[in-house]
Amino acid sequence: MDYASAENQVMQVQQQSQTMVQGMQALAQKLRAAAPDETAGREWAMDLREIAMSVQSQTQATAMLVNQMAEYIKTLEAQLETHPNPTVQPQGWTGRPGGGFMGSMASGLGMGAGFAVANDVVNDIFSLF
Repeated sequence: MDYASAENQVMQVQQQSQTMVQGMQALAQKLRAAAPDETAGREWAMDLREIAMSVQSQTQATAMLVNQMAEYIKTLEAQLETHPNPTVQPQGWTGRPGGGFMGSMASGLGMGAGFAVANDVVNDIFSLF
């Protein structure tokens, strides 16, 4: 796997998550319309919202992991370009100074804004109920 493939995988995970959330929104609207009363419809929609939040959390964790792997691959590719016979020694996920856990945290913080937007999307979708 190269860096571009890993980046494509991250985008695919995010697109699949968006499609799943849209499907849950449609299901929530159907459940609310088919509910015997307003209270039951609201409760069902809230249950579905909780499931959507769990799915979103799992998707974000998966995307973060794949993104960290992509960054590590990018580092390895750069080493291969600069050294014809490199001696690659793992330095955590990021492979740069401050690698390992702290480097992963730093690269993960960059994804925080995207996660906040995704969280807003789920909240907006289910705020109708």
